[in-house]
Amino acid sequence: MQRALTSALRLTRPWRPLQACGCASHGTARDPEIQVRSLAGPDQGITEILMNRPRARNALGNVLVSELLEALAQLQEDRQVRVLIFRSGVKGVFCAGADLKEREQMSEAEVGVFVQRLRGLMNKIAAFPAPTIAAMDGFALGGGLELALACDLRVAGTGYGERWDRPREQSVSPDNHQHTWAGTLPSGSLAPATVWSFEERREGMKEAIDGISTLLPWWLASSAVMGLIETTRGLLPGAGGTQRLPRCLGVALAKELIFTGRRLSGAQAQALGLVNHCVAQNEEGNAAYHRARELAQEILPQAPIAVRLGKVAIDRGMEVDIASGMAIEGMCYAQNIPTRDRLEGMAAFREKRPPKFVGE
Repeated sequence: MQRALTSALRLTRPWRPLQACGCASHGTARDPEIQVRSLAGPDQGITEILMNRPRARNALGNVLVSELLEALAQLQEDRQVRVLIFRSGVKGVFCAGADLKEREQMSEAEVGVFVQRLRGLMNKIAAFPAPTIAAMDGFALGGGLELALACDLRVAGTGYGERWDRPREQSVSPDNHQHTWAGTLPSGSLAPATVWSFEERREGMKEAIDGISTLLPWWLASSAVMGLIETTRGLLPGAGGTQRLPRCLGVALAKELIFTGRRLSGAQAQALGLVNHCVAQNEEGNAAYHRARELAQEILPQAPIAVRLGKVAIDRGMEVDIASGMAIEGMCYAQNIPTRDRLEGMAAFREKRPPKFVGE
């Protein structure tokens, strides 16, 4: 454990800036499936990874996984990255999970190798030195939720008062057992009632996953729906879901969600503690991204070395008993004592001015 902690706490090695805005694997000419953008101006220090694989709803295939690993390898060496946001460029979906169509063509041995790479990707995200935020605008299923669970913080967009399992206002017709749904718009007024049968609701879920929102009103089309649904496909979570979900929610609740393959709305996820923030979706379908960016802006002014060491102390401390965790905290604190930022913080307090942290 001492050796692992020493590696995690080493902050003095040189950092390399990311050279390209797009990452393509294996030198091919295909369009990149992710884009990396470092923000400027008052948002300098925030970097975004945009997943953009619309035809497959950002499903985690070999190329997407390779590009994410390549981007993370470069970004973790860039000292200018203070917060990393994962977001989607595909409206209505964050990440639909593993690419099962691609996996269907693999041999059993190839499946094992790919899942190992996928698990390694999630571990790389979890071990990223700076805070990470998942902006979940749309569906995050299976491996998509596992990716979000590997992030430090999660933000979900949700419909205005809508829930799949319980209509806000409903009337049941004795003839066809249809429900009339009426959703609340931002102004507080009611949207025109839409009559959806149970079959239409089920088909609506399928169309939303496929990126087709013709059945769904705009405030539902990009609402977060998340779940570890692998058991509904004859699988089990294999990229960290069985380990990170119980650490997030507790063992009993994690078992219930995995055993049933249940899907949660953003509001339900927030009530359980699965996401940090749940925000009303906007017409552009990127409300969670905007809230994630606001959250990143709150982190930016803080001392970056102290933030990174705080992350190490929490993550490593959660894996051991409290006595060992206190020892880990002490090691992290000792690493922070000689930093210029600590002295700057003390001086700013004494001089009654905002501190100017430089990450040294």
